[in-house]
Amino acid sequence: MNFSEILEKIATPPFPAIVVAVIAVLLIIYVYISKAINGSKKAEETPTPSVAPASKPAAPQTSVPGVSSGNLELVGTDEKTAAVIMAIVSNKSGIPLNRLEFKSITLMEDK
Repeated sequence: MNFSEILEKIATPPFPAIVVAVIAVLLIIYVYISKAINGSKKAEETPTPSVAPASKPAAPQTSVPGVSSGNLELVGTDEKTAAVIMAIVSNKSGIPLNRLEFKSITLMEDK
């Protein structure tokens, strides 16, 4: 075995390494395409959260992620103030607003 034969074996990569590299590249492309497709579906399916008026009790809805359901009792406060309080609680606790459940919000007088 002379030097040129050794150099030729070293210079040409083995067949399995090429196959593994091609499969890895195809897998990476597949992951990016699936993320792009799933990302666009999630953007279309995500409903915008809305606050139902507290004066009209809403009928309980089926459990849908991202949608509020249930009743909220406001005592001595208006809807705008209640919305601000709910946003502050969500922000300070780090829990998304659609995961919190408020049963009542009551204005407390200073004594």
